[in-house]
Amino acid sequence: MKIIPVAAVLAAFAILPVSEAMAVDGKKAFAKRCKSCHDINFEKHRTGPNLAGIMGSKAGTTDFKKYKALKGVDFVWDEANMDGWIADSKKFQKANKDMFAKKNTTMSVKVKKAEERAAIIEYLKTK
Repeated sequence: MKIIPVAAVLAAFAILPVSEAMAVDGKKAFAKRCKSCHDINFEKHRTGPNLAGIMGSKAGTTDFKKYKALKGVDFVWDEANMDGWIADSKKFQKANKDMFAKKNTTMSVKVKKAEERAAIIEYLKTK
């Protein structure tokens, strides 16, 4: 009995390209981990900056005034940087202290599972 539902789920995901399937999972993970502080639909900033269009953009270039930790940094939000940031932003900042001003990040969410981070990143790439 359990084989049929599992097979149906696997067949449904087989239709989607891997990145699309990950983006679907990423949307759920984003809603769970990020949405309370970040918008993704070009609408507004929340407690944290709006993340629409973030992938491939230069860090710290948003018009979000409250967030000082990324002001003046010189890197692009690629997969590696985003992965490090959402895994543990404070640890990422310390490991790359030459890129950051003296202000520490206020982001407290840590996404420990690599698969969940990858899914969130795939979702962000679609926005």
